[in-house]
Amino acid sequence: MAKRLVKKDKKITGVCGGLGAYFDVDPTIVRVLFLASVLIFGTGLLLYIILAVVMPEEN
Repeated sequence: MAKRLVKKDKKITGVCGGLGAYFDVDPTIVRVLFLASVLIFGTGLLLYIILAVVMPEEN
């Protein structure tokens, strides 16, 4: 079965859990990367909001 990018392991919206599952990475690492991108670059929040709206829920 093909991989799908869906929301998983919800802490807030499930975006980081879904990305972690899709790329076979610990979701905590993805969360830290998003936090760093928000604090350092300021673009992570916009990307997170877009993904929260676009990504489908897990069945």
